[in-house]
Amino acid sequence: MRKLILPVVLTAGLIVATVVGLPYYRLPLEARVRHPFHIWLRPSGYLGQTLGLIALAIFVFLWLYPLRKKVRWLAWTGRVGTWLDVHVGVALTMPLLVAVHAGWRFEGMIGIGYAAIVIVCLSGVIGRYLYTRIPRSKSGVELTRDQVASERQTLLGEISVATGFTPAEIDARLATDPVPHTGSMLASFRSLLAQDVARRRALRRFRQFLATHGTSGVTLNRTTLHQVSR
Repeated sequence: MRKLILPVVLTAGLIVATVVGLPYYRLPLEARVRHPFHIWLRPSGYLGQTLGLIALAIFVFLWLYPLRKKVRWLAWTGRVGTWLDVHVGVALTMPLLVAVHAGWRFEGMIGIGYAAIVIVCLSGVIGRYLYTRIPRSKSGVELTRDQVASERQTLLGEISVATGFTPAEIDARLATDPVPHTGSMLASFRSLLAQDVARRRALRRFRQFLATHGTSGVTLNRTTLHQVSR
């Protein structure tokens, strides 16, 4: 996932900075001024101030995603789904980025602001999870129920050609029991999670079955197994 390289590299760098600066962060505020790392790790220090500017730039960048969704002529900048992936990936670095910038101190208003950042990030993760549960075409347009059924039959046919089993056999092996819920928002969310776990287990069993039986008794190679699983 090339679009997530920057968030991953930034997160790794922040973790390294935190581990290296741990002796400094453990000190009380009055003792930090005498530590050799103070000129670097204080909020106005070389590293601390740089991270603050990066956090500000990321904050401004995050507002471009809602703009991309609403302004149609920005379609040339990429799919909404790609924008969302980058939006979430970059936003997830914010709690760690702000923590290192603040010297891992969260007293007073700083603590309230930091809690707000964490809450927003968690809501974004949940929103991204729900977004992926809405069937969409490659262009990002939501699919109708009939379109979903048509794509499902096409997919079963492709797996059938790759494995040699009939679509009905494949459908039966990938089937999962429906997960009941009461209709409340929390129950619906739990149902989504349970269904995801059930599908992953069914897929794992199907992979094991294919690896053992394959096409007409011949085991499938790793490439074919990967393509079928995708």
